[in-house]
Amino acid sequence: PASPPALVKDSAPVAPPPWLATLPDPIVRDDPKSDRGNNPYVVFGKHYQVMDSAEGYEETGGASWYGTKFHGRTTSSGERYDMYELTAAHRSLPIPTYVRVTNLGNGRTSIVRVNDRGPFHADRIIDLSYAAAVKLGFERTGTARVRVESLAATSPTDRDRTRRTRFYVDTGIYANANSARGAREEVAPLTAKDVFVVRVDDAFAVRIGPFATFDEAKRLQSFLVFADRPKPLIVLADIRGRWAQGTTFPTFKETRSTP
Repeated sequence: PASPPALVKDSAPVAPPPWLATLPDPIVRDDPKSDRGNNPYVVFGKHYQVMDSAEGYEETGGASWYGTKFHGRTTSSGERYDMYELTAAHRSLPIPTYVRVTNLGNGRTSIVRVNDRGPFHADRIIDLSYAAAVKLGFERTGTARVRVESLAATSPTDRDRTRRTRFYVDTGIYANANSARGAREEVAPLTAKDVFVVRVDDAFAVRIGPFATFDEAKRLQSFLVFADRPKPLIVLADIRGRWAQGTTFPTFKETRSTP
């Protein structure tokens, strides 16, 4: 990650969710380049250039992970780091880029989305989120030898659909705004996403997001169930602001039972 603060030790969460090892891979999308994090930069006196394209990229080397020290902090892309999402930091790949990471020690793989810069260690080529490290099976050892391969979106139809939609998670319905604001203060430390209060018909809900994919929203939904938050519900909006308010997706009951 870019510009880490000094003298603060990184660590794993005290009670990580039990489902991290089985997180579904993010959908590979044709995201536009980020407005931030794609210019040449200098860290510790060394100059770095960002690749024009990730096409054909493949590299083998060391991987590490970062966790609680950076959870909720701003990444090089401007997004907030969430250690429970499948993301990564890379020194030169365009932001964002989707890559497949293979742990060469055990054969486990995961797709992650590069949205940050780092690691700034000569013997490492990628710094993974804590969730990705769990999925790849090296969260205890701290480092692993991996192969990293860039990925491209599957089809124009998939790319167009994913550009148009955004998902949110609502948790709890409250009779008045003050109660919802109090619940918001309790929920905010559980996620690095934005948490805000919205009106739903004649009541108020605590809304979290946005999420680019349903799978990302579903992971938070599962986590909120695990954290004993009021019934979390996934809602959908497209870029024109049309809402499917209170939409319960078919997997909702299954997700509730997962923890």
